[in-house]
Amino acid sequence: MRAVDLAVLREIEQRLLWLAVRMVDHANRRERTAIKVGGHQASSASMVSIMTALWFAHIDRQDKVAIKPHASPVYHAIKYLTGELDRRYLTTLRQRGGLQAYPSRTKDPDVADFSTGSVGLGAVAPLFSALTRRYVDAHFGAQPAARFIATVGDAELDEGNVWEAIAEPACEGLANFTMVVDLNRQSLDRVVPAIQAGRLRSFFADAGWHAVEAKYGTRLQAAFAEPGGDALQRRIDEMSNEAYQSLFALDGAALRSKFLDGADPAVAGAATPYADDELKALVTDLGGHDLAVLIDAFRQCDAVTDRPSVVFAYTVKGWGLPIAGNPMNHSASLSEAQIDELRERVGLSAATEWDRFDPGSAAGRRCAAVGAEINNPGPVARPVAAVPASALPAVGAGAVSTQEAFGRVMARLADVEDMAGLVTTSPDVSVSTNLGGWINKVGVFAPDERADHGARERLLKWIETPRGRHIELGISEMNLFLLLGQLGLSHDHHGHQLLPVGTVYDPFVLRGLDALIYGLYNGSRFVVVGTPSGVTLAPEGGAHQSTITPSVGLELPGIVAAEAAYATEVDWLLCAGLRALGEPDGESLYLRLSTRPVEQAPFAAAVDRIGEDELRRQVVAGGYVLRTTESTDRDRVTIVTTGASVPEALAAAEVLEAEGVAAPVVHLTSPDRAFRSWQRATARATMTATSPGPSSLLHELISPRERGAPIVSVHDASSHSLAWIGSALGTRQVALGVDRFGESGTIDDLHELCGISAGHVVNGALVALAGG
Repeated sequence: MRAVDLAVLREIEQRLLWLAVRMVDHANRRERTAIKVGGHQASSASMVSIMTALWFAHIDRQDKVAIKPHASPVYHAIKYLTGELDRRYLTTLRQRGGLQAYPSRTKDPDVADFSTGSVGLGAVAPLFSALTRRYVDAHFGAQPAARFIATVGDAELDEGNVWEAIAEPACEGLANFTMVVDLNRQSLDRVVPAIQAGRLRSFFADAGWHAVEAKYGTRLQAAFAEPGGDALQRRIDEMSNEAYQSLFALDGAALRSKFLDGADPAVAGAATPYADDELKALVTDLGGHDLAVLIDAFRQCDAVTDRPSVVFAYTVKGWGLPIAGNPMNHSASLSEAQIDELRERVGLSAATEWDRFDPGSAAGRRCAAVGAEINNPGPVARPVAAVPASALPAVGAGAVSTQEAFGRVMARLADVEDMAGLVTTSPDVSVSTNLGGWINKVGVFAPDERADHGARERLLKWIETPRGRHIELGISEMNLFLLLGQLGLSHDHHGHQLLPVGTVYDPFVLRGLDALIYGLYNGSRFVVVGTPSGVTLAPEGGAHQSTITPSVGLELPGIVAAEAAYATEVDWLLCAGLRALGEPDGESLYLRLSTRPVEQAPFAAAVDRIGEDELRRQVVAGGYVLRTTESTDRDRVTIVTTGASVPEALAAAEVLEAEGVAAPVVHLTSPDRAFRSWQRATARATMTATSPGPSSLLHELISPRERGAPIVSVHDASSHSLAWIGSALGTRQVALGVDRFGESGTIDDLHELCGISAGHVVNGALVALAGG
């Protein structure tokens, strides 16, 4: 615990306030653009005391902190004063190649812990990082002690995902997590009703959290102990947020009159000893701007050993600025005259306004000491895990679903000695996504040994121990992706590489989409298995039949989407995806699977024709020719398909052959990789002013003779997911897919209703050949 010189900390606090405000000011005066540059001076000001207390009196090197998005200028100012951030960045806020609008661990030069910006996600990301640390400690030995801290705005707690995380049983007992709430009682549009603060305290308490209030500053606390102090405290507590906030805009007699209007006479008596300027300083003395009160609150949280903590830090938006407490100050900017006044108040000039403290001064020495202790070390490359190319022998016969194959592969990977980092998680769907065999082998993670209640004798052996390698969550897809995102950063945050695999019903990928994007934006790497998928999940009805998820996978950066039809494809794709999690140019994997049993013989024939090693390369690369035809002068059409629609494509090809139409079938195991390959070829052609040529995956799979033939694509998903292929090849295309909501029925019923049956593929081919 560091010794604290409050006078030095206050000096640093004022410099941070200035730098944060000036950075935003400079960004908006740097150049005139068609749109406002923006920034949040008032929101930064409400956080400056909290962040001063945290960085300069509390946290150490091992701690991980998520920054309230709108307080990013304060964070960058801290990193500048402590020596990590170069001075040139201070004038690049919201500029290309400069500091991002919100903290970004992948795009900012000084953010190593958590990106924030999509409110609510950074608020609980450290909670799931603490859960990840608990898991790492249990499996690889205790790491250096670390605290996980989230600084959040009170309005940010309106986000539902925050409460899903707080209620998550897997996060119980994480005493090394603290949430610090900037309780400035303002959102973007309004002053928040006073009743909200009480509700928030109750919500956290009911969830079993330890709660601390930093409500009153030391001056107010002392005044409450004086005669009339009880009345003074009641007056402040009973004022509406709107009325209290308005005091910050008043001075002198006007403030005294406003404060005492309608108050108990005892309040006037308590206020009598104070001159007007002293009275304002007293009644606006909030705990969230009192460094001693904040430091004590943080230390109280450290003393708690059995549950997470929350600190309610009462602040005012715009603290220390002329816009303090103004209901419309969220995006307000100080005028040039106000900036000049603030610069002078903190003892700077136009020539020194960007300076660090004199290294020999007490503040300079404190900044240097903090920087030496907690500034971010350089990144260390992730290790590449020793994942086998395949877990099982190739499957050549019988009907197997890709979901079933996934379960078999995971159960086999549980036996691979070098893959101790493989960990799974799911939102209460582990068994129905075929993780039962894996769980029987590796167990379920819990922080302590749990009674098994006869589980060892049952078919599913649900044994909960600290050695378990499956983390079961409640039904919250947001929690799933937030946890996956933190498991996938384990090497960066906790020093051990994990290989996280999360399973979720495919339609509900969309429920957690914001958290999925957040994890990818953070640079996390993991595997998502969306299963079952499509209208092929026929009896379940439209609510459980996904159609647009392939497009999500294809369009998101940082993740590659793949969709297998055959068991061995699942094996190869999953093993390659796990290995890629550690590769320098690797990325996450989204594997979309199905419960539809598919006959494996066509794949076995492809193995015999192409060879196992070469076919594995093609499957991982994104696709292969599943069915060939003789080179003749007959009419030709190429059928392109993926995943569970392969049987319809093959059946349609047989019908077309009988009608005298040659119909090779291309199976894209990753339309995403095929699309990227075409885009890269197009980019090269653009730079060299040539045609794309045979450099894309599609051009490799479809011979020059066949490229002029029309394309029919069929996918158990939206038709547009493959509709780009005709453009890539410069030919006509009929794109078949699911462009309506599904319903209950048989597979044949649903394929007929949605227009993706073998008959529809045949008709699409004939229409394409006719030029329609």
